[in-house]
Amino acid sequence: MGRPLTEQELHNLAMNIVGRELEANGFEFMAINSKLKKNPQYVCLKEKTLHFIVVRNVEFPQDPREYDIELMEKVKNHAEKFEARTYFAGVGLSNAANQQLPVFLDEEYIVDYQGLIEIS
Repeated sequence: MGRPLTEQELHNLAMNIVGRELEANGFEFMAINSKLKKNPQYVCLKEKTLHFIVVRNVEFPQDPREYDIELMEKVKNHAEKFEARTYFAGVGLSNAANQQLPVFLDEEYIVDYQGLIEIS
């Protein structure tokens, strides 16, 4: 059995999953911040509009579509100064063999990601 992924590694994995989707949907990356607790993780441009995207790894069994309202309001207020739209991207990651166990390095995992949630 490998070692459990660290909080930063889980965060990076969640960011990679969201980043691939953004790229596939034509978003242009202006800034990327992968440090924990630094928001937003992605500042992107699409159709001449800025998008601020907060990415979170959400531990099983929590719902990856639920977010910290206070945090997202703070990011949204910051985004509005740039006429940017604000999104939350929650990525549920869990061990494929047993969801009660942590996600281990080089072992299979389950992704529960249902896309961007706009904060309006």
